[in-house]
Amino acid sequence: MEAARGWFGIGMEGVSKAGNAGAVFRTAHAFGASFLFTVGESPGLAATRIADTSDATRHLPFYRWPSVEAMGLPRHARLVGVEVVEEAIPLPSFRHPLQAAYVFGPERASLSPAMLASCDYVVRIPTRFAVNLAVAAAIVMYDRALVHGRFAERPVGEGGPAEPLAPHRHGRPIFRRGLPPLFRDQG
Repeated sequence: MEAARGWFGIGMEGVSKAGNAGAVFRTAHAFGASFLFTVGESPGLAATRIADTSDATRHLPFYRWPSVEAMGLPRHARLVGVEVVEEAIPLPSFRHPLQAAYVFGPERASLSPAMLASCDYVVRIPTRFAVNLAVAAAIVMYDRALVHGRFAERPVGEGGPAEPLAPHRHGRPIFRRGLPPLFRDQG
């Protein structure tokens, strides 16, 4: 898989089921997440390994914050909450930030008011009712891969593209204040 642009982290607030947490960690690892996190109560890491067969928390940075106020996201990270609320942006209409941290709520509740207030964006998956936490996380990561990955355009008809995506070509550097001496003689 070719690397997508930007970076992202995946986290959960108040998750209670170790299997769901492990499945989210494993899926995040597979989609190339840069870090993992939990906020508030969460199952122990040993319990999540029943579903996280990739052992993601041993391969990626993992942060466990006791509260929303204690969170310390990387610089430039935009916090994106995923929640079934009326004012949320439908996922198919959302442009994912290049640097993002996605947070999902607990299985039988919602993101806390403090977490929702901390989010730069709140998105919702356009389903008739809430889906499983691990499924929701996989859908969001897949959507992000579609937006920031390098894939050939979908064809108008059924099936796949007729030609693969051309390799990326890097152009000459662009300098805002004129060419530095090193590049002046290379016309």
